[in-house]
Amino acid sequence: MILKTTPESEAAGLTAEFYDDDTRSVGYVTTQTKAMAINPEAFHAFESMLHFITASMDLRRYELITLAAAQAIGSTHCRLAHGAKSLRAFTEDELSAVARDFRCAGLTPAEVAMMEYAEKLSLDATVMTDADTLELRNHGFTDREIMDITLVATARNFLSRTLLALAVDVDVPPTLSPELQDALLAPLASRRPM
Repeated sequence: MILKTTPESEAAGLTAEFYDDDTRSVGYVTTQTKAMAINPEAFHAFESMLHFITASMDLRRYELITLAAAQAIGSTHCRLAHGAKSLRAFTEDELSAVARDFRCAGLTPAEVAMMEYAEKLSLDATVMTDADTLELRNHGFTDREIMDITLVATARNFLSRTLLALAVDVDVPPTLSPELQDALLAPLASRRPM
């Protein structure tokens, strides 16, 4: 990335808060946070929006949607970052299976439908119809849950595409084993390099 980020020693205000949050949660300041903190007010608004979207959503659902959207976009950044975060909701073996092929990973039919929806939205939202929403409703999702699934997937599109457009360096979370890294990135191998 050619844009200049704020060094940790010079961070102040919202930028310092973002840096401190990263240090507390993952042990270091991620390149994604440094990039997004170039406009700290916009990043704060994005983080606030995510908070309100996910307030009534469990971590498992959030991470499944996020992983599906990131895979469809081809985002190495978000596959790795959310692979690490997903370890709070899955064992490494479960997550490896989901990462390689969520359709054959022992998820519920509703979870598969939700991930397919996030994937389709992220590949080309212009081809979506009422049938896509109806599929989620047929799996028992309420209108609010369908809206929240959609918002999580589109929020992931916003962040992933921003990082890709700026060629932000990819962080590899130290909590990811090499085997899990491979599982998370394998579905991206057939896509163009990111």
